[in-house]
Amino acid sequence: MHPQMAIVCENTLSAMALRSLLSDMVPGIDVVCYKSVDELLADGAPIAHYFVSAAVLFHHAEFFKPYMRRTIVLTEGEASPFVQSGFRTIDVTATEQHIVRAIMEIHRAGHPSGHHPHIHTQQPNVEDKTVLSTREREVLARVVKGYINKEIAQELNISLATVIFHRNNISEKLKTRSIGRMTIYAILNNIVQLTDI
Repeated sequence: MHPQMAIVCENTLSAMALRSLLSDMVPGIDVVCYKSVDELLADGAPIAHYFVSAAVLFHHAEFFKPYMRRTIVLTEGEASPFVQSGFRTIDVTATEQHIVRAIMEIHRAGHPSGHHPHIHTQQPNVEDKTVLSTREREVLARVVKGYINKEIAQELNISLATVIFHRNNISEKLKTRSIGRMTIYAILNNIVQLTDI
């Protein structure tokens, strides 16, 4: 049995959304959702990282304390009590793009050399970094930085219709319309830096 990432959260929709993001970011590792710590313990799989809801951590703090460096608490807004206790947090009420950024920052903090055995430099469904044209990469960089189509058109000195054309091509090539997933691709393929978003 190889190590997994475990999501322990009572909210099935939140857990599935996070599982989808993590699977895109770390295609070489299984991401498994559990509704309770009991279910996690019954599975007995080795866990590389835990993503746990604040309620789960609150009720099972003693279990997670030894794994503090590998545990990320999923909060809804204010997280200072967990941060003060030494746990890293992600606000699950934030936008998908902000959640991606938080995960990437946690990864960078935990692996300062940038190396992790399971983090790949590509999205699983993308053949290589050159899948996007130079102009598409320029448009994508601005999309993930939060520019609207009109601003992209003005900055790149192209028409609004051309921006929309490029955005459609990007979505088709990356097989997603999700800004969060586009952000993952852009960061992992050096189109933008984490500090740019």
